[in-house]
Amino acid sequence: MEFGWAVAIQALVTGCVVLSVLAGFWFGIARPHLDRKVAELIDASREIEPKVRQGVREGVEETLRELPESTVKESTRQFLRFGSGLFENGLSSFLGEVSDPGRKPRNDS
Repeated sequence: MEFGWAVAIQALVTGCVVLSVLAGFWFGIARPHLDRKVAELIDASREIEPKVRQGVREGVEETLRELPESTVKESTRQFLRFGSGLFENGLSSFLGEVSDPGRKPRNDS
């Protein structure tokens, strides 16, 4: 019977020592290291958006400088026409279609 108690106590002590070593490693080494890495990632992610925005702004400005002025004016007109078409079509989807005398009525039968 004493041998059984000795084995049980030895297993309990070994388990406690292993758990304390693992907890010490986790709280003393692994967790602080991971916290530093996460803080670095958060700082880097906060710097990304302004850098991307600045890069995009510089790229657009450089592209617009390289384009001839007539191209910019023509594309602006096309964008305005496209935008007004979207606006009108968007409103017609809410307000219903405008009856067009030149358009034939649809027969859905």
